Amino acid sequence: MKTKPNQPRTPLAFLGIACAVGVSTMYYNQPLLEEIGRTYGASAGRTGFIAVATQVGYALGLLCFVPLGDVLERRALMMRMYAAVAIGLLLVAFSPTLGFLLVGSVVIGLLASVTHIVLPIAPDLVSHEERGRAIGTVMTGLLLGILLARTFAGWVSNLAGWRWVFGVAAVMNGIFVPLLWRVMPKLPPKQKLSYGDAMRSLWTLYRTQPLLRESSSIGALVFASFSCFWTTLAFLLESHYHLGAGVAGTFGLVGAAGAMVAPMAGRLADRHGSRWVISVGMGLLAFSYVALWGQERISMPVALHLVALAFGVIVLDVGAQMCQVANQTRIFGLVPSARSRLNTVYMTIYFTGAAAGSALSTIAWVHWRWNGVCGLALGLIGLAALRHAYGRRLGTEDHCKPTREDELMEA
Repeated sequence: MKTKPNQPRTPLAFLGIACAVGVSTMYYNQPLLEEIGRTYGASAGRTGFIAVATQVGYALGLLCFVPLGDVLERRALMMRMYAAVAIGLLLVAFSPTLGFLLVGSVVIGLLASVTHIVLPIAPDLVSHEERGRAIGTVMTGLLLGILLARTFAGWVSNLAGWRWVFGVAAVMNGIFVPLLWRVMPKLPPKQKLSYGDAMRSLWTLYRTQPLLRESSSIGALVFASFSCFWTTLAFLLESHYHLGAGVAGTFGLVGAAGAMVAPMAGRLADRHGSRWVISVGMGLLAFSYVALWGQERISMPVALHLVALAFGVIVLDVGAQMCQVANQTRIFGLVPSARSRLNTVYMTIYFTGAAAGSALSTIAWVHWRWNGVCGLALGLIGLAALRHAYGRRLGTEDHCKPTREDELMEA
């Protein structure tokens, strides 16, 4: 691996594992919603907001905690946050009421934002020309964490009940704290900056970087459409096929095949430009929902329905991953000394989109079932395509000239 002078030699693969461990805590609840609802006697309309609570917490954590990556020594910050996430998982595992569980879900989301203190380290370890490859490698771990979390949750729940999912996850996060101490070097901030200055510069970054605004809005709409499927999958499998959390979780394993596209997406972004990769990714997303919607309207054996769903999941995850890698490749080239803050702006808007997608898809499911969910998702992808086309018409560059920190603060 080619590293920059004076950069710590942290393996990219380990950063991918760190992202997987952190982000997985966000997604354990999705295949368990039906089971959690039965525990508390709650309807799908109420339990669907467990996923929303986690994503709202995550968006707040991205806004409040991730800028600390440009202010504090990052290894110690990461260790504290992984330890705190373990405590949040225990709160959910022992929740006596649905209300308490919703509060615990917000706490988990807040602290799971540590993932995006980890991710901006990747482009620091390679040359500018290899930025897409490095982000793609670490994003592979992140997406595997998202997808395999559902598989883990579904099958542990089948064996021991949903509370054990969160208990075991708490132990996993706790064990990861000493691993960080052993594997990661100290990672001091690149410059002296107060937390107040870092927070004030978020608006400056958003205001002065048109490519950041474009990437954030596209990312939010794409992830909102992605969340539509995963938030309602457990309801679809239960109501149509009488299948439980284990099968819902297994679809995460199927979707993990899509994670393998991340390094390729990064290389394609380096070679053809991020805008080209995003165009292909959005096309795949739209195709996946047309396929998922269409197969549900055809009468065929359950086994064939599940195969068709699996195919749709793979295409869905490939498309979402291509859009995400391409978006982050281009924003991390804007202000190298402010990568944590760039990621804060991008990911806060991104997960606000996810929370909106989860909330809207829950409402769509209650009123219009699967037809409503797929129609909503396609509408969100259409809005993302319009924003993408608008950016192309304005001539926003894929690879803007990097801005220096002093120019940013003057702006």
